[in-house]
Amino acid sequence: MAITLNTAALAQLPDTIGTPAYDRSALTAGIVHVGVGNFHRAHMGVYLDQLFAKGESLNWAICGAGVRHGDAVMREKLAAQDWLTTVVELDPSGLTARVTGAMIDFIEIDAEKTVARMADAQTKIVSTTITEGGYYVDALTDGFNAAHPDIVADAATPDAPKTVFGMVIKALRLRRDAGLPPFTFMSCDNLPENGHVAKRTVVGLARLSDPDFADWIAANVAFPNSMVDCITPATSDRERAMVAETFGITDAWPVACEPFRQWVLEDNFPQGRPALELVGAEFVADVAKYELMKLRILNGGHAAIAYPSALLGHHFVHDAMADPLIHDWLDTLEQREIMPTLSPIDGVDYDAYRQLIISRFANPKVGDTIPRLCLDGSNRQPKFILPTLRDALAAGADVAGLALEVALWCRYCTQVDEAGNAIAPNDDNHVELKARAEEAKTRPAAFLENVSVFGDLAQNAAFVSAFGLALGNLYEKGVRATLTAYIEG
Repeated sequence: MAITLNTAALAQLPDTIGTPAYDRSALTAGIVHVGVGNFHRAHMGVYLDQLFAKGESLNWAICGAGVRHGDAVMREKLAAQDWLTTVVELDPSGLTARVTGAMIDFIEIDAEKTVARMADAQTKIVSTTITEGGYYVDALTDGFNAAHPDIVADAATPDAPKTVFGMVIKALRLRRDAGLPPFTFMSCDNLPENGHVAKRTVVGLARLSDPDFADWIAANVAFPNSMVDCITPATSDRERAMVAETFGITDAWPVACEPFRQWVLEDNFPQGRPALELVGAEFVADVAKYELMKLRILNGGHAAIAYPSALLGHHFVHDAMADPLIHDWLDTLEQREIMPTLSPIDGVDYDAYRQLIISRFANPKVGDTIPRLCLDGSNRQPKFILPTLRDALAAGADVAGLALEVALWCRYCTQVDEAGNAIAPNDDNHVELKARAEEAKTRPAAFLENVSVFGDLAQNAAFVSAFGLALGNLYEKGVRATLTAYIEG
C-alpha cells in the first residue's frame, strides 16, 4: 500500500528512494519563486536539494509564490505534503526517485502577502518560471508591450498590483524606502536573454507610473541571464499511478522528468547566491550563446516535430521520434537551417548537442506528449522559430524548412488532423488562428498577417513565397510527401 507523502512518511520510505539528507528545520528561505510548476521542481528544486545535502547554502531555501488559479491548486496540494515533491528521473535504463525538500513555504495567492515576502530582508532573490508568454513582449517591435491590459491596469494602480512585475516593483520600492538593498530578479524561463527581457518589463512598467523609480531600478537591480534545461512533462494520472505503483508513494503532484538537466547563469548576484556550482550549474560571463543554442536546437526542435506529429496522429513524443520521417525531418532541419544561424561557442560541439537532443526526445520513459509541445503556439513560435527564420532571411539563406514548419503550424490551426480527427484547441488565440488558417487555404498570406505573432514578416517576399509553396504542398500532397521532399532536398 502506498504511503501518503509528508514529513512523517519520510522515515518509512525504503532506502532506494532518496530523501532530504539535511535538517529541513535548519533551512531559511532566501528565494521567493513565482510559478511553482513541474519544471521548477524538476530543475531549481533538485539543484538546491543536492546543494543542501552537501551542507551548503542552507539560507537559500525556496518560498513559493503565484498569481494564477492554478498556483492556488498547486499550493493546496503541496501544503498537504509539507511542500515535499517526489521527482522521478526517467532514465531509459531504469527509473529512480527522490523526495526533494528545498521548498519550505508557499505564500497564499495574495498580492499583498507576496509583496511583503519579497520586501522582507531575508529575501535575496526573486525568481520566476511564468512561461515564455508571461513577459509582455510586443511581437511587432520585440519590445515591452505597454498597451497590454494587464500592464495598463498595474500602471494605473501601482499600489494594488495584479501582475508579477507590478508586485516586484512595489516590493522594490518598499525595500528602498526601508533602506534595504534590492533583491536580484532571476528569470528561469525559456527566453533569449531572459534577464534582459525581465528587466525591460519591470523597468517599462515602473516607467509608466514613476519614471524616476524606473531609473533607480535600472541602475540598482540585477537581472542575470540564464539558460535552463530539463524536459519535464505535465503530471497526469499516469505519473501519479507510476509513483504509487513503482515507488509506493502517494504524491498529489509528483514530477517526472528526464535525467538530464542543465543550468548556465551569469554570475550577477549582488546580495549573494547559493553555491550552485558545487552541484553542476555553470557560471559564465555571457549566457547569450548558450541560450541561443538551447532555444533554437532544443525548443525549436520541439516546435518542428510538434505539428507534423500531431497531424499524423502521434500522441507521445517518443513514438513520433520512432517514426523515421519525423526523426529525419528534425535532423535535416536542424543541420540545414537552424544550426547555421548559431555562432561558435568555445568547447561546444553543436553536432554532438544536436545528437544529444534527438536522443533525449526519443527517450520512451519520459512520456512527453505532442499536445504539450503544440501548446500555446502563438507565444512559442515567436520565441523559438521566428528569430531563427529572421536571421536566416537576413543572411540570404534558404528558409524552405523553416517556412514549412510555420506552414505545418498553420495547417494544425485548422484543428483537424490528416485523418479527419478533431484537434482540441490549446492556444488562447485559437479562434483567430483557426479563422486565419482557413483563409490561408486560398490566400496563404492571411495567416502571416497576424501581426501579433509575425510582426512584419508578412512583408518579406521570400518568406511569403516559401510559406505559400509549403502550405500548398501540405494540402495537395499531404504531410508525409511534403516532409519527404524536403528531406530529399
